Amino acid sequence: MEEKARILIVDDEEETRQLFRRYLESSYDIEEAESAELALQMMEHNEYHMVMTDLVMPRVNGLQLLKQIKSLYPHVAVVVISGKASVQMAVEAMKMGAEDFIEKPVEDLDLINIVVDKVMRVHWQTEEITRLKEMLSEEFERCKVAGNSMVIQKLLEKVKIIAPLDTTVMISGETGVGKEVFAELIWYNSKRREKKFVAVNCGSLPDTLLESTLFGHKKGSFTDAVRDKIGYFQEANGGTLFLDEVTETSPAFQIKLLRVLEKGLVRQVGGDTDIPVNVRIITASNQDIEAEVRKGNFREDLYYRLNVIQLTIPPLRERTEDIPFLAREFMREFSEKHKKPIRDISDPALSLLMSYSWKGNVRELKNAMEHAVILATHNLILPKDLPATIYNSGKFEDSEIDNKLLLLQFHEAKELFEREYVQNLLKRHKGDVTKAAEISGIKRQNLYEKFSKYAIDPAKYRE
Repeated sequence: MEEKARILIVDDEEETRQLFRRYLESSYDIEEAESAELALQMMEHNEYHMVMTDLVMPRVNGLQLLKQIKSLYPHVAVVVISGKASVQMAVEAMKMGAEDFIEKPVEDLDLINIVVDKVMRVHWQTEEITRLKEMLSEEFERCKVAGNSMVIQKLLEKVKIIAPLDTTVMISGETGVGKEVFAELIWYNSKRREKKFVAVNCGSLPDTLLESTLFGHKKGSFTDAVRDKIGYFQEANGGTLFLDEVTETSPAFQIKLLRVLEKGLVRQVGGDTDIPVNVRIITASNQDIEAEVRKGNFREDLYYRLNVIQLTIPPLRERTEDIPFLAREFMREFSEKHKKPIRDISDPALSLLMSYSWKGNVRELKNAMEHAVILATHNLILPKDLPATIYNSGKFEDSEIDNKLLLLQFHEAKELFEREYVQNLLKRHKGDVTKAAEISGIKRQNLYEKFSKYAIDPAKYRE
């Protein structure tokens, strides 16, 4: 039987401890402490995954306990319970490293499980990502692959295993997810790294030109063949050849490609001798390759030759936690390229990026960030700097606030927009701070800092 995570509830009110126990003990192993001093004694002799502590307690308060825990047991997640505590005290707790907090009295008791489950899930994922990163850091070069999501870390772990081997790899995923980047990563971490990585988009070339491009041609074999030319197979000899959109090739070409894989020989267009080649093949497609095989558009024997190892890269909309990281990487890249001192992305702009569907995936995000950097007139990316398709997806409309903004200095306009944005966010989600944070992409601790800054009370929106 799987061991339950252990949670220590710290509160000087027994009623609160019992309430939290009732709602959590079916999923977690619960222990209680009536004071911060007792909690620290218990933590010396027991291992806990989470501590839930009241902020207002006699002698040693919750902030002091939080500070001790983060110093002595940094791996332990902390959720603070705020009853008599002020908003400022709760904000201070989040700044000190608390993962979340619950307000007393708890009006929606299901919130207890929701918050704890969310924090524990993030806690486990963070530990797993850290473990994967440590594994990947050992003699493994990530090249241009960026992303901190669990799915990307697991893909990188798989790449680390297959890169040193000489087996064929088939990469699938929507247009723009970074299939060529992963192909280059495999080559870069392989024993073929000292030789060339050559990439060709099979879908962009007609059959005759594709055959000449890959296999080479002899002088006079066709009208424009004014000299002998080696193909990409020979150019990549000893290295790696990446065939993108391989499902766009014709059945006739597929037969010739299969022969190269089986024999390790190529014949130039117009040539009469076979040329031995030693090339690792990596292919990619944005199509459902098995469906193409069933339709008869792609040879089954070639599919099995190419699909020894398969990597599937998920679309960006399924790993939105990578968007802030990627967006800021592209922002820095294009700030340097265009010599513009862009410092960061504003929360409203980041919210738009997080909620957009990204049909073009990472490639579309990269283009959007270059657009934003070029148009930015200050050191912060704002919603209006983003492409119109993304800006309009947030349904920003001309209104009285837009006219006010034009009459203010930038820092005043930013504060006005931020206040209105946070208030409308709470109004739309009826004061549900967790939901507001999730939808906006703003961390809860940052939201509470804004509540404090603008004297906003989330409780007023719950009525």
